[in-house]
Amino acid sequence: MPRTAKKLRIVVADDHELVHRGIRDLLQDQSGWKVVGVAADGREAVEKVKKLKPDIAILDISMPEIDGLEATRRIQKEAGHTRVLVLTMHESDQMVRRVLEAGARGYVLKSDMAKRLVKAVKDVARGKTSLTPKVSEIVLEGFLKVAGKSKHPEHPQARPTRREKEVIRLLAEGKANKEIALVLGITPRTVETHRARIMMKLGYHTLTDLIHYAIREKIVSTPQF
Repeated sequence: MPRTAKKLRIVVADDHELVHRGIRDLLQDQSGWKVVGVAADGREAVEKVKKLKPDIAILDISMPEIDGLEATRRIQKEAGHTRVLVLTMHESDQMVRRVLEAGARGYVLKSDMAKRLVKAVKDVARGKTSLTPKVSEIVLEGFLKVAGKSKHPEHPQARPTRREKEVIRLLAEGKANKEIALVLGITPRTVETHRARIMMKLGYHTLTDLIHYAIREKIVSTPQF
C-alpha cells in the first residue's frame, strides 16, 4: 500500500513536456492522487524523488543526463521507499529484464498509456509487479526465442544477485513463500516479486527448471522435495 491512505504522491520524469503534461493530467483525474513533481532528465528525477519522497516515480528510459535505468538504480539505492514504474516506447524483452533487474516494479508502453497506466500505478502502489498484457507477450516471445536456441534458456549475462540466490536456494529446498519471508525477514509479497524477477532474468517457467539451475550452479547440492 502507499505510505498514506489518503493521498498517493507521484513524481513524473520525461524529457518531453507534452508527455509528462499528459501523464500528469491522466493521473490527477484519479481521486486521491497528486503529481507532486515533474523532471525533464534522469538526474533531476533522482533529486526530486529524494527531496519529495513520493510513493511512485514514473520514469522514461531515454532521458538526458542519466537514463531511466540508472535513475531507477539510484532511486532504489537512495530512496528505496519510492516504487518505480517505467513508461517507455522500448518494445524489447531484454529491456524489460534490465528494468526489473534495476529494481522497477512496473513496465508500461507509451502506446498503452491511456488504457493501462492507471491500473499499473494502482498495482505498483499495492506492492505488485505490473506488466501490461502487451509487455508480457513481448517477454514471453523473448523467452521462447532463447529457449529454442539453448538447452539452458537463461540469458548468458544473467547473474542473480546475492538476495536472489538466497531466494533460489530456499525455493529449491522446497520452502513456501511464507517460510522464505520469515527466513529472510521480508514479506511474502516481496518473495513473490523476487521469484518473478528471477524467473524472468533466467528465462525459466517452472520451479523444476529453477531447481536444476540451482544444482548446476551449486547454489544447492541436491534437490529437496
